[in-house]
Amino acid sequence: MSVSAKAKSSSEGWGMGFLLVFFPEDDPIINKKKNLFSSSSSSSSSSLKSTTRIHSSNIFTRAQSTISICALIVFITLLLFTLSTFEPTTIAASSPHSIASRRWLSEKSTASKLSATPKTSKPTRNSLFSTTWFRKEWRSNSQKSSSFALQGMGCLYRRGTRAMNDLVVGHVTEDVTQDQFRMFLRALYRSSISAKTDVVLIFSSSSASSELGPVVQEETESFSRLVRRYGELNSTSEESGVTSFDVTQFLKFGKKEKERREPLWGRRIRSNYSDPNREEGEEAEPTRLRYGSMVGFEAAELDPENSLAGFLDHVPMSLRRWACYPMILGRVRRNFKHMMLVDVKSFVLLGDPLVRVRSKSTESVFLWTNPETLTPKGRKNSDKTQNRQKLVNSEIIMGGTRGVRRLSNAMLIEIVRAAMQRKGKSPFSESVLLNQLVSNGVLSKGVDLTISNESVPDSNSLAGVNSNSTSSLSLSKYSVVQRGNSNRDLNQIIMKDICSSTLDSSVYSDC
Repeated sequence: MSVSAKAKSSSEGWGMGFLLVFFPEDDPIINKKKNLFSSSSSSSSSSLKSTTRIHSSNIFTRAQSTISICALIVFITLLLFTLSTFEPTTIAASSPHSIASRRWLSEKSTASKLSATPKTSKPTRNSLFSTTWFRKEWRSNSQKSSSFALQGMGCLYRRGTRAMNDLVVGHVTEDVTQDQFRMFLRALYRSSISAKTDVVLIFSSSSASSELGPVVQEETESFSRLVRRYGELNSTSEESGVTSFDVTQFLKFGKKEKERREPLWGRRIRSNYSDPNREEGEEAEPTRLRYGSMVGFEAAELDPENSLAGFLDHVPMSLRRWACYPMILGRVRRNFKHMMLVDVKSFVLLGDPLVRVRSKSTESVFLWTNPETLTPKGRKNSDKTQNRQKLVNSEIIMGGTRGVRRLSNAMLIEIVRAAMQRKGKSPFSESVLLNQLVSNGVLSKGVDLTISNESVPDSNSLAGVNSNSTSSLSLSKYSVVQRGNSNRDLNQIIMKDICSSTLDSSVYSDC
């Protein structure tokens, strides 16, 4: 009898514990119930009336505890539901260029859907490719685009038609203007190199990315309109006049491949990258578009810790880019055979300079020289013609993937060493460091180095290009042009050549 009474008392005490959480201890009702419990446990020989009263009190106490627990569960459920439906805004604020790109891609995809016709048309002899076929092809590649470029980083501006073997990495310095950036993109899109390579742009900051991102989108749209206009031409159409744009370099003639390698950038669609628009039993298209991808990264994404900040007070983009290369070049080292590192502000690509290194090994590095020469200190003016050493150009570098990676790693180590040896923390020229590596023979180990005796032509070399009707032919013989310190405006020379064509001038609004 005493054991059962003790068990009963412990169970009742457990219920009272929950009750005391929700009701104060000094409540008269609770005090009364406690007294009842105390009296019931202390006296073993109570009357039948007292026992009935205690039993009713126990039922009432347990009911109150159960209701309190249920109320607590309901409150926690509502709290969790509120937190789960809350949408944070920090992610959107951290990458505004990704949101803008996603909106631009969705609008572009919607416009392509509205303009597409359900009928399948094939190119004829009088036309390079029909309008319906072009829209289907462009819509197919637009729908495959995503906002991120690679593994949740960067921004995908244009997804190419297939995987490319070569890569162009352009760094955008802090002092580049919109006109200079626009001209680099326009000339790049029109050149043959964009049909064979992917392009990576490295921006100095998020503000530069958000400011110059719309320029990339505008030039991408202009390129699509330009190709469509040339695709609509046939033998009976009005000729567009002399132009430096050759649409055939963006077309793939002949029998279509059964499988194409999917581009590295953006969200992967499927392992078997065949044409999603091709129906069963449909013959392969004899003509297809061919162009590379265009992506952009911020320097903070590739170098999140700003590795050189501890050695320099201010790290310019010309130096920080060497700290960004290890991550991006390391992640794509198995996807590309040759690559180019170029300064967006200083150079304009009019052709395909990579033809110089495509036949060489992956350890190769190709450097141009500057027109300036390095004269030893202490020489007189009459002795400057002797023992002169040509400076290599550090703003444009080409070669195989392994060779360029080894060069970039050696440059990063040399930058850190030079910063530690200097007394102050002021920035210095990267050109001097690269020339020191070349002259000291550091690059001779593991790198097949080739130094050209030629320098990159500047705008002075384009003198007389716009003076006659064959200016486009004269301009097309240059694969790369350097802005330099010439008084001749390179943008004006190129725009005059573009706007000389009636068809080209109808595409670009600034003609």
